[in-house]
Amino acid sequence: MQGKMKAAVMTGIGKMEIVERDIPVPAPKEVLVKLEYVGVCGSDLHYYEAGRIGDYIVHPPFVLGHEPGGVVVEIGSDVCKLKVGDRVALEPGKTCGHCEFCRTGRYNLCPDVIFFATPPVDGVFQEYVAHEAALCFKLPDNVSTLEGALIEPLAVGFHAALTGGARIGQTALVTGAGCIGLVSMLALKAQGVSRVYMTDVVDKRLEKARSLGAFRSVNAKEQDPLALIAENEGALDLVIETTGSDAAAAQGIAALKKGGTLVFVGYSPGGAMTLPLGKALDKELTMKTIFRYRHIYPLAIDAVARGLVNIRDIVTNLFDFDDIQNAMDRSVHNKAEIVKSVIKIAG
Repeated sequence: MQGKMKAAVMTGIGKMEIVERDIPVPAPKEVLVKLEYVGVCGSDLHYYEAGRIGDYIVHPPFVLGHEPGGVVVEIGSDVCKLKVGDRVALEPGKTCGHCEFCRTGRYNLCPDVIFFATPPVDGVFQEYVAHEAALCFKLPDNVSTLEGALIEPLAVGFHAALTGGARIGQTALVTGAGCIGLVSMLALKAQGVSRVYMTDVVDKRLEKARSLGAFRSVNAKEQDPLALIAENEGALDLVIETTGSDAAAAQGIAALKKGGTLVFVGYSPGGAMTLPLGKALDKELTMKTIFRYRHIYPLAIDAVARGLVNIRDIVTNLFDFDDIQNAMDRSVHNKAEIVKSVIKIAG
């Protein structure tokens, strides 16, 4: 397909511009996808607001966005498992396939990954993208491309839940009720964890957590979550920490029963945390970390298709593509009200 497309380009900190670019041409093992929805991730907002995350520095012009769903409109010559018209969710990271991590199935740890919207690789706030067919997962008829765009954060939640060994009969706490906290809660419930507590300091997020099925949600500034947990459960089996906060992590350690598990998902602002390790040692806790996800997209899509996860209702704000400057500004400056933004590219 030849022609031009619109792309939303970050031209500087806090500045977006719609420009015209060539529609990409798919390689033999790629498909061309007409994007319909792209989620706005916290990393997109951080790049937009600060221009960098650690050693990853934006050098404008740069395209943000790595949570896409869309429709296949052209296939490469070597593609046989997808066809024109298939609706897909795109896994955004292409790995080398040859390093020790790829060869042992831990491809999310590949040091040479090419990941949408991780500098210097452009993201997908644009109308079309050519992407590896093996990383484009066909959506069932009852899963929309909007839900397809939400599979990427949901995959993080499932990776956290599965890494923590989540299973029926357990009780859990998720610290932080932002997007990743919410998808972690949804993944825990899909794995059979019926009583999931959630903490945050923003009431809108806690309201969203309750509406999505949290057993209890607590504003940690106004109520002691440990007292509530102790009163109802005594202690918990599993904690997923999504805030990167020392205080939240310490509460997680305190909330766990002996032999419990804590999974760290959120990054601390300075890259370091101070933890009450004495308490963790006394309880012989298992502490794990995750980085993105691996082998999760089919599972996450199936969970949405079977009604185990209500991912659509995580969205609080839907913006038109041409309104992307306003979408980014509002998402940055109104974090107390906007839990999850999605950009409607087409459809």
